[in-house]
Amino acid sequence: MAHEQHNYLNHQKGIWSWLTTLDHKRIGIMYFVAIMSFFFLGGVFALLVRAELFTPGKTLFSADVYNRMMTYHGAIMVFMVIVPGIPAIFGNFVLPIMIGAKDVAFPRLNLMSWYMLMIGATITGSTLFLENVDTGWTFYTPYSSIKTGLGVIPMVLGVFIIGFSSILTGLNFIVTTHKLRAPGMTMNRIPLMVWALYSTAILQVLATPVLAITLLLLIAEKTLGVGIFDPQLGGDPVLFQHFFWFYSHPAVYIMILPAMGVISELVATYSRKVIFGYTAIAYSSLAIAGVSFLVWGHHMFVSGQSEFAGVLFSFITMLVGVPTAIKLFNWIATMYKGSIRLDAPMLFAIGFMFLFTIGGLTGVYLASTGMDIHFHDTYFVVAHFHYVMVGGTLMALMGALIYWFPKVTGKIYSDLAGRISWVFIFTGFNVTFFPQFILGNMGMPRRYYDYLPTFTELNQMSTFGSWLIGTGFLIGLYGVIYALLKGKEAGNNPFGGKTLEWTIPSPPPHENFEKTPVLTGGPYEYR
Repeated sequence: MAHEQHNYLNHQKGIWSWLTTLDHKRIGIMYFVAIMSFFFLGGVFALLVRAELFTPGKTLFSADVYNRMMTYHGAIMVFMVIVPGIPAIFGNFVLPIMIGAKDVAFPRLNLMSWYMLMIGATITGSTLFLENVDTGWTFYTPYSSIKTGLGVIPMVLGVFIIGFSSILTGLNFIVTTHKLRAPGMTMNRIPLMVWALYSTAILQVLATPVLAITLLLLIAEKTLGVGIFDPQLGGDPVLFQHFFWFYSHPAVYIMILPAMGVISELVATYSRKVIFGYTAIAYSSLAIAGVSFLVWGHHMFVSGQSEFAGVLFSFITMLVGVPTAIKLFNWIATMYKGSIRLDAPMLFAIGFMFLFTIGGLTGVYLASTGMDIHFHDTYFVVAHFHYVMVGGTLMALMGALIYWFPKVTGKIYSDLAGRISWVFIFTGFNVTFFPQFILGNMGMPRRYYDYLPTFTELNQMSTFGSWLIGTGFLIGLYGVIYALLKGKEAGNNPFGGKTLEWTIPSPPPHENFEKTPVLTGGPYEYR
């Protein structure tokens, strides 16, 4: 019990020591508390949106209120939960330890990133009480430039500031990965989680400024009357979509690449095997990051772009499936003949593979121009998006939470609570979103407050599924609270992981390592 005197949690006392900390582990915990609070708020909005859609016509509230609920659900979940989620929480906590470093390269910048997220979220959240926004989370013009009031400006300004948090985190991770690796840890020996975070960081640094500039232009147009997107002033509303998706399609991979990194760690640990095709998985992360900049046009198939552009974007979009499939087949090959333990984190990893595969394959439909014209702006797109984002990122987030919980807190997360949570989330997810593929195919448009009576039963099934998902996450939260209060002591390596974070005490000491580790082998040597 001697190491209990010297871990990062009790290194300094008091709330001020947390608010001014430069320790990457404490900053990761502060991100966790903030992002889970946003997740709760975004989840409440999601449940309200689904509750309103339980019957055609008015169920609980008016069309205006519905539009606002939908806007806040999307904006909170995308910009405050899924984009920062895994990199900010687990990237901050484990990346430096995984490469044998004592901290990130720029600790003060790291703390500033957290404050940027909090300031941006506060400004965005203030619009709930000032003047509500009903543009949808994409802030499409002309809704945001002409149709709505001044509430759009603080909303967009908040997202602009949150973007800086993303850029600074990405910059920090790139420099940390290049400059602070332990002796013997070449780039071909870093864990796949680090490769995923590194690829994500490149996207954060290169893509996020495009969104920032777009949102600034929108603010300039609304405040100064400069004609950029407003046709009445000589602007072009479709230009906003090009700018927005040039950022937002790479942003999809900012959301999913860190999740893929988590799955690589879980599959190796719970299959007790060397990861199959380490190099292919590592470089496929970079390939996904590179190709993601060239596919934004598939969001614009019905916007009147040329046939040649449509064919080109269709081809490049399908190309993304190649590096993604490389990862999936390599995970399955790793599991083949492994000593698989179906603990809760591994269930979330398998759930990820199942749901993400459905999300990816339905993406191929949307990538082909002919099919997309039928499915565009229907519930098919909503289902596809959620299978990738929620079925992907949030599954991995739960898996990561249970897997690294002993390292972060020194306590074991109840495997039973994790399994029950998984059953509810996995079942509820499919009950919620699979009917939406059918609804989309039948022609039900997305973002609408009302629908034809024909669609009632599938919508009710979808709403019922949302209650199951909510229950699953509440059980997950119960598991966290129970483990913190009554969990068993974890020990240094309860799951038999082979990466560096499992070689130090749980919770880790303030400086991570008493002496710098020297690497002599790869990260997953289970031979």
